[in-house]
Amino acid sequence: MATLKGSETHCTGAKQRNCKSNIVFKLTESKITGQTFSRGTQLPSGLLQERDKRAKWQGIPTLLQNLYESSHPNSDLSHAHGLIKVLSSQLSMEAMSFVTEDRKTAQESTFPNTHTFDLFGGVHLLVELLMRPTLTMQKKKPKMNDDLVKDCLSVLYNCCICTDGVTKSLAARDDFVLFLFTLMTNKKTFLQTATLIEDILGVKKEMIHLETIPNLSGLVQSFDQQQLANFCRILSVTISEPDLGNDDKHTLLAKNAQQKRNSSPSRAEVNQVTLLNIPGFIERLCKLATRKVSEATGANFLQELEEWYTWLDNALVLDALMQMATEEAEQSSTESSDEGSLATSPLRHRLPPSMKIVHEIMYKVEVLYVLCVLLMGRQRNQVHKMLAEFRLIPGLNNLFDKLIWRKYTLSNHVVHGQNENCDCSPEISFKIQFLRLLQSFSDHHENKYLLLNSQELNELSSISMKANIPEVEALVNTDRSLVCDGKKGLLTRLLTVMKREPPDSSFRFWQARAVESFLRGATSYADQMFLLKRGLLEHILFCIIDSGCTSRDVLQSYFDLLGELMKFNIDAFKRFNKYVNTAEKFQAFLTQINSSLVDSNMLVRCIVLSLDRFQSQTEDVKVVEVLSECCLLSYMARMENRLAFLFRLVNIINVQTLTQENVSCLNTSLVILMLARRKAKLPFYLNALREKEYAEKYPGCLLNNFRNLLRFWQCHYLNKDKDSTCLENSSCIPFSYWKETVSVLLGSDRTSLCAIASYIDEPFMDLDRDLLED
Repeated sequence: MATLKGSETHCTGAKQRNCKSNIVFKLTESKITGQTFSRGTQLPSGLLQERDKRAKWQGIPTLLQNLYESSHPNSDLSHAHGLIKVLSSQLSMEAMSFVTEDRKTAQESTFPNTHTFDLFGGVHLLVELLMRPTLTMQKKKPKMNDDLVKDCLSVLYNCCICTDGVTKSLAARDDFVLFLFTLMTNKKTFLQTATLIEDILGVKKEMIHLETIPNLSGLVQSFDQQQLANFCRILSVTISEPDLGNDDKHTLLAKNAQQKRNSSPSRAEVNQVTLLNIPGFIERLCKLATRKVSEATGANFLQELEEWYTWLDNALVLDALMQMATEEAEQSSTESSDEGSLATSPLRHRLPPSMKIVHEIMYKVEVLYVLCVLLMGRQRNQVHKMLAEFRLIPGLNNLFDKLIWRKYTLSNHVVHGQNENCDCSPEISFKIQFLRLLQSFSDHHENKYLLLNSQELNELSSISMKANIPEVEALVNTDRSLVCDGKKGLLTRLLTVMKREPPDSSFRFWQARAVESFLRGATSYADQMFLLKRGLLEHILFCIIDSGCTSRDVLQSYFDLLGELMKFNIDAFKRFNKYVNTAEKFQAFLTQINSSLVDSNMLVRCIVLSLDRFQSQTEDVKVVEVLSECCLLSYMARMENRLAFLFRLVNIINVQTLTQENVSCLNTSLVILMLARRKAKLPFYLNALREKEYAEKYPGCLLNNFRNLLRFWQCHYLNKDKDSTCLENSSCIPFSYWKETVSVLLGSDRTSLCAIASYIDEPFMDLDRDLLED
């Protein structure tokens, strides 16, 4: 066989150059040497140039060939940088069109420039180029030019935006992902690095371990406030549990099975602990969340926001624009003393005057999101203590009127669902994140009283004193130096704007959730009266009965809030009867409740519990008066109505469809039966369910379904301290009585009149048992 050297003896001079540019020669050479083609740029230049004319590759393959040749180790990379700049200008225009109104045009291109760049190995080459300093054995690592690094990162980001698969391929390289974090130490390359990392982590199959990032604590502490705010975008991906979607993984059955398989903390939970261990991290986030921003002038502020949010992909893009504008300003000031030259430049012409406020709002969205996730994590008490210490709530209260809930209203209000990832404007995102934070902050925690000011705390004390009941311990223990300043606390300000929202506004959902969280837990008469005095009950009833609201999410949130507001409070039922003063209004109210019992069952539970308590207080004249007059209490006092609710509650759920959303239906049905058991009427209720089965001609189905639900209840709640505490606090029924009642209902003795098994005929026993065991 002829050697490669021998074969080349026939090619000399110009003829040799033609041989090497011939595809046949290249293929023959690869067979002899064993070095096959690994990238498109290894093809002969002549072939690439010829094909370029027809495929419209814009000369990118040839540029990449030159880049490979000029970026070998030990080269000064100056020529390579020039080539990257040329490539960057070609690719950036395409990427820009993807985040502007020209996106459709760019997607319709047959061979986008970024696709060609990736096809011929450009992405791989730039990754290799960026990481080259880490591969040297020298103690002192060589430093690449900052501008070269920035241009490489920008090209990679543009490819991620425009070409499918690039982001995933980069995410698969753990070494490259960790390397990118080291680039964030350089302020000149921070912005481009953060932008790229955010995109990569968003598609990474496995969540990154924050503790594997080299010197994470030092890195975070080195950030200025602007960098830290942008870093929160990256952190949000690393501390949030992955969204499983709307499939069966959301069922409690599947979640419990998942918890048994994975008893150790999740990667997101480990990352949360890692962040909390960084000195000063939470304090800096609190300062970011509460720092003030200059007011926008003119009534067109929100109009500008609406126009801009469709253009801006995220806060990082906004940072890039502002950075470009600043650099442009500096360049213009050195080149010309004419101030008009900057004002007429294309970029400055497109930046609205309210850019700085948009900037600040988008920062705060990210910061509030991170704080909210940490508040809902396992380290909740530690986070709560720090947020209180660093005065987060008073700071947000001071921003409420001037920034969070400005007096301006959107001209074209769009209803957004409860998904926090919804694609909406910075202003809307900011409000929703703020409300979610309040909800997480108040929920079952004594720090909820920090949402009030000193005068409002005194008002709560006065309400308790007037009612001759002891003050809540959490209220007594509240550190008054940490509460809200000014004439109104944050909760009162929230109630004010809540009443102004349009009927179907998505803000109503989050507002109601935030206020409800203040009431959740052990029922406080003083807290209820504080809100009743401010007209909250009448506002809720107006929204349910008279406003024409059709949003199920909003209605559910109002039912839940109404339940917490009225529970065990005789004054609330009296106010209800005063508002619902006609048969038509009461029927409209019942229609809303019955339209979706999954949404309204918490209110049904409240009415049943309250009725039971009031019936034991017949020595109180006021209670007797309201019991006799209130249409709602009279309705629930009728046995047939309670039975109708019980039948529907058991019938609309089964073990396979139980979720965090509808498991409350099971607990409400249990409340009805527990109260019946207290009065020795449990057999009557169970027999009524049996008769209903036979009347509907499916004997055994309803009661077997209920038995399976109760078996699941035992598995689910007997291993969850938090859930059991919530059940006890919300119902004022000891959890021991819950467990005892479930055991009695599941008793195997068919002679027991309190066991479900006694009411199922033998042929129909355990119809669905196999489904539960699976």
